[in-house]
Amino acid sequence: MESRVEKAVQTFESGFGCAQSVFSTYADLFGMDRETALKLASPMGGGIGRMREVCGAVSAMALLAGLKDGNTDPENEEGKERIYAIVREMSDRFKEKNGTIICRELLGILEREQSARPEKRTKEYYASRPCSRMVASAAEILEEVLLKDMD
Repeated sequence: MESRVEKAVQTFESGFGCAQSVFSTYADLFGMDRETALKLASPMGGGIGRMREVCGAVSAMALLAGLKDGNTDPENEEGKERIYAIVREMSDRFKEKNGTIICRELLGILEREQSARPEKRTKEYYASRPCSRMVASAAEILEEVLLKDMD
């Protein structure tokens, strides 16, 4: 499979959220159309609803793992453990590369944003934020872990 890391970054830099950018770049590989993928991932941006909790790019990795290997049987304890292990592996790699999986820590923000209103996307916004790098990091990890056996 040809790498889609740059496509994920371009999607983010075109104005979409971090979760949307990662999730929509790969969702088609699992049978989901772009519009549905953008809708599904939209609330995960800004650390889930701009609360600055888990980075949206990390949330997107977890959602994509679910599309690929998610468990649908409530009695399947091995399936639950398998999907949790995949998410933990990707999250651990993200944390190793970036220091944390928490949005506010990545951004150097001390607490939850008071407003749900996103900031205007400008050249200065993109230059001052590490988010493009976080999107790239999540996309790279996805390709290394989740998509390594797909062609």
